[in-house]
Amino acid sequence: MNAIIEGFRNLAMTTGIAGFAGIAEDGSIGNLFMILVGFVLLYLAIKKGFEPLLLIPIGMGCILSNIPLAYIAGVDPSNNAPGFIKVLFTGIDLGLFPVLIFMGVGAMTDFGPLIANPKTLLLGAAAQLGIFTALIGALVLSFIPGINFDLAVAGSIGIIGGADGPTAIYVTSRLAPDYLGSIAVAAYSYMALVPIIQPPIMKLLTTEKERKIKMEQLRPVSKLEKIIFPVMVLTLCAILLPSACPLIGALMFGNLARECGVINRLSDTMQNALMNIVTIFLGLSVGSKMAASSFLSLETIGILLLGMVAFGIGTAGGVLLAKIMNAVDPKHPINPLIGSAGVSAVPMAARVSSKVGQEADPQNFLLMHAMGPNVSGVIGSAVAAGVLISTIPDMMNVIAAAI
Repeated sequence: MNAIIEGFRNLAMTTGIAGFAGIAEDGSIGNLFMILVGFVLLYLAIKKGFEPLLLIPIGMGCILSNIPLAYIAGVDPSNNAPGFIKVLFTGIDLGLFPVLIFMGVGAMTDFGPLIANPKTLLLGAAAQLGIFTALIGALVLSFIPGINFDLAVAGSIGIIGGADGPTAIYVTSRLAPDYLGSIAVAAYSYMALVPIIQPPIMKLLTTEKERKIKMEQLRPVSKLEKIIFPVMVLTLCAILLPSACPLIGALMFGNLARECGVINRLSDTMQNALMNIVTIFLGLSVGSKMAASSFLSLETIGILLLGMVAFGIGTAGGVLLAKIMNAVDPKHPINPLIGSAGVSAVPMAARVSSKVGQEADPQNFLLMHAMGPNVSGVIGSAVAAGVLISTIPDMMNVIAAAI
């Protein structure tokens, strides 16, 4: 009789109910809360259409990783076997998935608008202002009890301001892997919320007259220019900032495959099959870092708030620089709205710029003009990532030696 009771007791301890109740060793009520968060992400993706290609895998990863005793994102202590998402996460640990994403982005990107109007590169650079503002803000928040952001974590949080999820993942995996879940979720959440966050900032910083500015038609860009561009960018990056070459190199390789015209099969694979597979693996892996034990903290709230501030400042930086450029060169005006597209959410940020412009003047078509700063923002965020990765470890060593 005692053996039967003990058997039922052992069976009960292997159920999810015991895990959620905190009776089993691997689980707590926090896991149940994070599963609900995963369902919210699925709702936003399916019902509201917020970045479904990313939020659905992230939401499912969050749900699966928080199921007690399943060990989907961990290691089963009974046989020391890793769960399948634990195995997939190796692609983030090694920095592989973000690089492959950049390869696919490069294959899908037309740098023609940037080549035709090179000064829009400055708008993409200005939009990276949010990165360094958030970095400083993270260090300031460290004075609050319960929040302990060192320079490496602050740099990882700052990259959210570029609105580039793969770059945020790449930098965080290098500098602060323990914070990957909250930083990745913040980055992708704000990318998804571009149509909601950006328009009020854009309208606040511009007049109706400025929003109605019509820009000159872009000149045609030759095939030769498009082929030379990725080679030139990679060469400059190799000379000036080698630490950014993994991301820049993958981006430019993908773009060269698109533009050269002799490896269309490879270009098509990068744009479609490879991009889709890596997106699935990346989303599940990122979602797995939303385990209750590490995600539910005051620091996560700080990261989400700083991400919002960084994204807002990045948007404002591009708009304000466009206004300054108009003051310097009034003969060739730039519609300040395209400055907001300097964040790396391609092509959503460019579409938002065009939409706000057409609200002021239905005959004002800004999409192709906005693509210039939009694609330059991708390059700018990768360069910023290289700067952070190359400088922060050395700075931390200097600080540690001084202490």
